[in-house]
Amino acid sequence: MKFSKMHGLGNDFMIVNSINQNIIFSTTLIAQLANRHTGIGFDQLLIIEQTLNPNIDFQYRIFNADGSEALQCGNGIRCFTRFVYLNKLTDKQQIKASTRYGYTIISNINKNNDICVNMGEPNFEPKMIPFLAVKKKKKYLIQLKKQTITCGVVSIGNPHCIIQVKNISTTEIKILGKELEKHKCFPEYTNIGFMEIINIHHIRLRVYERGVGETQACGTGACAAVAVGITQGLLNNIIRVDLPGGTLEIKWNGVGTPLYMIGPATHVYDGIVNI
Repeated sequence: MKFSKMHGLGNDFMIVNSINQNIIFSTTLIAQLANRHTGIGFDQLLIIEQTLNPNIDFQYRIFNADGSEALQCGNGIRCFTRFVYLNKLTDKQQIKASTRYGYTIISNINKNNDICVNMGEPNFEPKMIPFLAVKKKKKYLIQLKKQTITCGVVSIGNPHCIIQVKNISTTEIKILGKELEKHKCFPEYTNIGFMEIINIHHIRLRVYERGVGETQACGTGACAAVAVGITQGLLNNIIRVDLPGGTLEIKWNGVGTPLYMIGPATHVYDGIVNI
């Protein structure tokens, strides 16, 4: 099987073009490939598929390292975009792609060689996240074993729980992330973002990803943190997001408008593996 290894700010991917390769991926096979000691090693697997929709250029699926399927991935869409250009699968300046969730995303590469992605409008409706709540609020309280946390929740094609903290360097990301990921309030589990606000234009962020654990960067997590921060009146509409692996720029003009993510995608190597 031919594949490419890529990363978006350290959030790494194995990308497989299944349009011209007939491969069946089981949960076991994905977990074996994801193993960093005995496999290729990655946070997520991206599989590019043929689309039957004439209005869509490509279809792709996203699988976490544990073999579970994800519905959206911000860093992944940038790496996917870089992949299709590098492999000359398209010569369009803008491309449309869809995931199993049904979101259509328009991507393009700007003058700095960063990739700009239209991520659609953030969804705060609890039943669409999904999140168990009586009504939509800007802030929620969630009871954990030893404490109660205040958070915002939103879907960027996948569920996110955003917690504002004073210092992300000293926050117990692994402990809180593990407990919140599968909390009963989130029927399909969730990603957890820990956001430290530097000023109204700048945040620091660490993300504990559903089915993966903490990663170097999470594109949808950055989008979610900014969306929650803006709705809570804490942030402006153009934000610098510093993650452990690097920096993204997020732009959102509020309810009724799409959110944009701008950032890099890096090709590491191409390879062949026997499966």
